[in-house]
Amino acid sequence: MAQTVIVSGGTGGLGSAVTTKLLDDGWRVVVPWVVEEELSRLPESDRLVTLRADLFDESSVAEVVATAAGESSAPVTAVVNLVGGFGMGERVDATPVEEFERLLRLNLRPLYLLSAAAIPKLIEAGGGSIVGVSAKAAFAPFSGAAGYITSKAAVWAFISALAAEYKDDAIRANAILPSVIDTPGNRDSQPDSSRKGWVSPQTIAETVAFLVSDASAAVTGAQVPVPGVG
Repeated sequence: MAQTVIVSGGTGGLGSAVTTKLLDDGWRVVVPWVVEEELSRLPESDRLVTLRADLFDESSVAEVVATAAGESSAPVTAVVNLVGGFGMGERVDATPVEEFERLLRLNLRPLYLLSAAAIPKLIEAGGGSIVGVSAKAAFAPFSGAAGYITSKAAVWAFISALAAEYKDDAIRANAILPSVIDTPGNRDSQPDSSRKGWVSPQTIAETVAFLVSDASAAVTGAQVPVPGVG
């Protein structure tokens, strides 16, 4: 039976690689989008469903889940939340609380809303997988990014809570922990970097594909480092 996965952030530098990999693996993939130009990053497929959505708005998220659940022959069994962002600046005493709160909202609200809305569909399907994006920095902090570090640590805390709460419903929840992802955006923001140790989106996509597949049926509540090698 075909299965449906929702990939938020699926048009981004990492998300487009994840979307492509999951389509290649035979999934029906539902991708909410905000920036229309980014749709050109996605391959053409009759199993790809895209819709404009504000993932910070509860009613809009509900529409995404309803669309995902609209194909009875392909139940919703996975959610991959890639929406989030990085913030670097001053130390805490020189950083406005509004910036701290912005990063918390950016990295947590879409994950929470999408998980909460999709979980009943996963339960109805007999179980499934939720994947969130924490970060290596959440467990190896550095100066000038308290909001980012805190929000990514909170992503892990939320994922681990999901794993505990829904284990009896056969829902797995796991977090990937990348270092710096080799996306066009990161290249533009760090033009002088050697990019040594950066990890490719395609490599991470392989890990995500494993985490939503039946091959990871025994894996839940895991921190999965994806720093790349070399």
